[in-house]
Amino acid sequence: MKEFMDQDFLLETPTAQKLYHDYAEKQPIIDYHCHVDPKEIFENRRFENIYQTWLEGDHYKWRVMRSNGVEERYITGDASEREKFQKFAEALPKAIGNPMYHWCHLELRTYFGYQGVLNGETAQEVWDLSEKKLKEDGMDVRGIIRQSNVAMIGTTDDPTSTLEWHKRLKEDASFQATVAPSFRPDKALNIEKPGWKAFLQELGASAGVEITSLETLEQALKNRMDAFTQAGCRAADHGLDYVPYREASRQDVDAILQKGLTDEAVTLEETEQFKTALLVFCAEQYAKMGWVMQIHYNCMRNPNSAMFAKLGPDCGFDCMNNVNCGGALYALLDRLYRTNSLPKTILYSLNPGENEMLDTMIGAFQGTEAAGKLQHGSAWWFNDNKTGMQDQLISLANLSLLGNFIGMLTDSRSFLSYTRHAYFRRILCNLVGGWIENGEYPADMAAAGALIEDICYHNAKRYFGL
Repeated sequence: MKEFMDQDFLLETPTAQKLYHDYAEKQPIIDYHCHVDPKEIFENRRFENIYQTWLEGDHYKWRVMRSNGVEERYITGDASEREKFQKFAEALPKAIGNPMYHWCHLELRTYFGYQGVLNGETAQEVWDLSEKKLKEDGMDVRGIIRQSNVAMIGTTDDPTSTLEWHKRLKEDASFQATVAPSFRPDKALNIEKPGWKAFLQELGASAGVEITSLETLEQALKNRMDAFTQAGCRAADHGLDYVPYREASRQDVDAILQKGLTDEAVTLEETEQFKTALLVFCAEQYAKMGWVMQIHYNCMRNPNSAMFAKLGPDCGFDCMNNVNCGGALYALLDRLYRTNSLPKTILYSLNPGENEMLDTMIGAFQGTEAAGKLQHGSAWWFNDNKTGMQDQLISLANLSLLGNFIGMLTDSRSFLSYTRHAYFRRILCNLVGGWIENGEYPADMAAAGALIEDICYHNAKRYFGL
């Protein structure tokens, strides 16, 4: 019986162990999509306890606690930070097979040197150890980033952001990691959702444009894209419930915009026409600027209406959706390819049943601008587990070129989540190592090691122009 999470955790063969320890483990991290706060990086926040680094805003952990019947006051309510941590520690032992169990213990070992197992009985021991450890040099935010060997962080930012913290970080010679904003214009596209009209007023104010038409909306978005470029932006991100594609004339799209501005209800058809027009416009601009376009879709957001009314969005109540977006996604990519305006693009579906569809789709629209211009993004959100990662990697290998894959991201709000890259790298090396041991790939460790290093670091470095 193997020791729990030893140095060869998840590495089942000697070849897998060599690939990880000699090649993958030492590679810098390019965390090109996450949700950390650049202000906390610039101000170099220091956390007081493990609750603040772990449970504060982490809806993955909140779901574990709710699934254990924990009252909401111990999750997002008025219970003390120590009480909330206790409830999480009591629930964690039941998370066998859940990546949360592995993530937590990887973080405890990597950042706090704790070799034990977290549960209700050891919660106080872990609390005291982490509280002491967080006071040490190198355990502030910048120190955590440095010791994690992070080369680049891609945050996710509203078009109206002042980008103040990105600009100040860019000018700070004492901090070596690149912190780049990513343009997230979802609120401008969501004409059917509450708050859209108010957002357009904010967008116009930040862009110096009064938005009264499709043309002025496009100009406002373009102005903000220019500001993002000056702040070092390399990517945009669209979080779509589903991918729409419904063409309409500019005149018709402008008329739909006018309906929204005058508080007149828009139909589903009009909503999709409006979103399609803005998606195409944004993609065309990204292609001109050399940005990467990311599309995340097939998430059912806020299905629990009572808890949404109580807590708002992003509190751990979202789930997978299964809208068939294949036709619309093909049409969108085809429209952009025909007009030579398809940017480098990463596609993520929350529905793992679409792995094969995405892997064949990217093969239909590749280009010479980059090896792997179109990417099937890493296993996202609920798929971010051992099985989900293996399935995504195998599908990509079966139907595309795994050697051009740009690898892992954290998609996290926590500065301790960089161990998810180690988790991914172990799974990757175990998969490739198994193929080599089985005679499915040559036992040329230099070639296999170079491929692993590319997937872990070099491909993303080239792809994002670092």
